[in-house]
Order: sequence, then C-alpha cells, then structure tokens
Amino acid sequence: MSEKSIGLEEIKKLLPHREPMLLIKELRNIVPLKSATGIVDVKKDSFFVNGHFPGQPVMPGVFIVEAFGQTAAALTAHGIDPKTYENKLVYLMSVEKAKFRSPIFPVCELKLEIEAIRSHGRVWKYKGVALVDDKKMADAEWSATIVDRDK
Repeated sequence: MSEKSIGLEEIKKLLPHREPMLLIKELRNIVPLKSATGIVDVKKDSFFVNGHFPGQPVMPGVFIVEAFGQTAAALTAHGIDPKTYENKLVYLMSVEKAKFRSPIFPVCELKLEIEAIRSHGRVWKYKGVALVDDKKMADAEWSATIVDRDK
C-alpha cells in the first residue's frame, strides 16, 4: 500500500469546488480508493464562521459534512483512472449517523480521516471522523455517486 499526499493545486484538478467553497487544502495519507486524511484550516476569518455565533464562532456542522464529502470525492477521483474520471463529478447522496461531539472553534487544523467502506458501481459509501489535536469532534457515514458532468 502506498501512502502519499497532494496539495491544493492537485485537489483543484480533482474537484470542481473553488474558494470559498473549497474547504480542504491538502489530502494526506492517501491509500488509493481506500482512505485518506483531508486537512481544513479553520480560521477566524473563514467565511463559514462569520456571523455564526458572534463572539464565540464555531464551524457549522453542515460545513463539517461538506468537508467530509470533499475529502471523499478527492480520494475517489484521485484513485480512478484520469481518463475514466474525465467529465465526471462526485455528488453526495445521503448522510447517516452524523454526530457532532464538540464545537470546532477557530483557529485550528481540522483533520478528516475518512475510509471508503464499499462501492457498488457508481455508488460509494464512506465513514469518517473529524479531529482537532487528536480529539474526536464529529463523525459520520455518507454515500456519494459518480455522475457524468453536464456539458
């Protein structure tokens, strides 16, 4: 099993998201089509914390789930043959068993350790845990599908 990392420019080749909605800046510990760790910098000026609990801003749960999804999509796109993945997108289908255990406050590095549980054709199932300083902040299971990009 090979492990490697990719940075923001490579992620931009894999995902259609762009700032400010591109949440992950790095993908570490990649085991192709199996697992990876997504990295999100949660900053005081991150768009998703502005106005969210003023005076004590926290990262909204929906953006934690979005970051899980982006990490999974990047892992999947990275592992698929580029010619096969060309003109494809990975769409979130469902979120199950999401638990938000502790608030995520800026300034921190959020690590999203995700694993592909199974795939059946174009449908993939994942699970993941969100960590700050090795403390579990959230976890979830979700499904996504690979679809043709609408031209």
